[in-house]
Amino acid sequence: MANAPKTGGIHAPVTPSPELGAIVGTAPLPRSQVISKVWDHIKKNNLQNPANKREILADDKLKKVFGTDKCSMFEMNKHIAKHVKA
Repeated sequence: MANAPKTGGIHAPVTPSPELGAIVGTAPLPRSQVISKVWDHIKKNNLQNPANKREILADDKLKKVFGTDKCSMFEMNKHIAKHVKA
């Protein structure tokens, strides 16, 4: 059992909404990978506020997920949770 793959909690596959799928793809992924891919998008597109790195400045794709022009990195998971289905 020690080598059994992790399948619950943050490792459980979730299906992204079409809005979130535009960023992370539409295939089911573990929640941890969804968060990682959103961060990849944020960093690739330089969407962190230079004056406050904890603030995310949403581009058009992220606005559809966040529902706002900006949010803190701490609020991000709350917005993403509305766009995934277990």
